[in-house]
Amino acid sequence: MQEQKPAYRRVLLKISGEALAGGAGRGLDIEFIKRVCAAIKQCADMSVQIGIVCGGGNFWRGVKDGGGRMERTRADQIGMLATVMNSLVLAEGLEQAGAPARVMTMVDMPRVAEPYSYGRAMHHLVNGRVVIFAGGTGNPYFSTDTAAALKAAEIGADVMLMAKNVDGVYSADPKTDPGAVRYDHIGYEDILAQGLRVIDAAAASLTQENHIPVSIFSLDPPENIVRAVCGEKIGTIID
Repeated sequence: MQEQKPAYRRVLLKISGEALAGGAGRGLDIEFIKRVCAAIKQCADMSVQIGIVCGGGNFWRGVKDGGGRMERTRADQIGMLATVMNSLVLAEGLEQAGAPARVMTMVDMPRVAEPYSYGRAMHHLVNGRVVIFAGGTGNPYFSTDTAAALKAAEIGADVMLMAKNVDGVYSADPKTDPGAVRYDHIGYEDILAQGLRVIDAAAASLTQENHIPVSIFSLDPPENIVRAVCGEKIGTIID
């Protein structure tokens, strides 16, 4: 069996909260998360420095769940807390798998996790710890996609890997349009021009301006994370 070699030195992995729920769509599938953490550990064992941003859609989506029924800022703050819960679960899974991990939050809660600072985050990364950035950007009106793009730029990631519950970028919603075509490669301009919602405009702008390619693929099976880190052509590349 050929030894796997990483294509990147440092990555930012964005994990969809909804994907962590497995087939249920809500809550947490712990057995599935164990497989996700085993895949991340395999990448860390190849000396890849890994930052993670996790969504919170398996518990709460600010606009969808709070829209029209509560003030947007408060709805988004609930979403930030949902990402903290997912981040703590991932950290526990990684530690159980033997991969040192640190959760750093954009919303101060020092009894739960470290407050984010660039210097501490880089210290953890270069010392082989997986760093999980929780709490989105810490501000309302920004998605966790944007938080991931921001952190990818801050830590100097070679690529942003987006592990989702869909296996790439399609010309239309494959759930409703049987004629939808999956792209192997697409440019940022085409994403925006076609109104494709697989990544929001702010995140796309940040990664484009900072020359960070984006790889979008399905989190199921979790081994796709390893394949993406090793440079295999899975899902869709945006650059």
